[in-house]
Amino acid sequence: MTPSKSPRSSPPLHVLLTGFDPFDREAINPSWEAVRALDGAKIGGATVHARQMPCVFGDAIEALADAMDELKPQLVLCIGQAGGRSEITPERIAINIDDGRIADNAGHQPIDLPVVAGAPAAYFSTLPIKAIVRDLRAAGIPSSVSNSAGTFVCNHIFYGLMHRIATHPVPGLPGLRGGFIHIPYLPEQAARFPGAPSMSLATMTEALRIAVATALAVKQDVAETGGQLH
Repeated sequence: MTPSKSPRSSPPLHVLLTGFDPFDREAINPSWEAVRALDGAKIGGATVHARQMPCVFGDAIEALADAMDELKPQLVLCIGQAGGRSEITPERIAINIDDGRIADNAGHQPIDLPVVAGAPAAYFSTLPIKAIVRDLRAAGIPSSVSNSAGTFVCNHIFYGLMHRIATHPVPGLPGLRGGFIHIPYLPEQAARFPGAPSMSLATMTEALRIAVATALAVKQDVAETGGQLH
């Protein structure tokens, strides 16, 4: 009798979450605090790995590439601070421009330079951004689609991520998806800026947990409005 073959086990799923170190004289960055709270978590059958990125043009993309080479994730979500915003905002598009209103943590302040010379003008996120917004709102967490990731290091790493996905396919890992999500100030940051909105760390961490779960489960984004008049 020929022994039956055991079913081939599925490869482990890995999710890379990145957050930045503090910048612009802040002592804390909510993106890193929320991301590292999920390090090692199991979501949708995947293991979450948190990595801190330097808030430095160039270095951020290099650190991201190193983390992706190490982990070979199926999903990458880069997270950044957007002081002044009141919601969790998945970003729709990354543009090929660096234009620093302030200097980065290494003192660099590029003006009107491409993130990647000769590359496309922009890349769209491959996350189901509208489904993420839908699921966050259903959980009672304020959220909306953002149509601008700015021109600082957040957009820089977002563009670098999408360019890498487009130009460096990983053998054995078809369908790698990625994108960027901005999150608000923490209350202790907003206290220094009267009137500025904030969100608790617990809420932001739960928001990222939901975003990961939705991104893993939803392959085709929902057709719901997420546009803006201006």
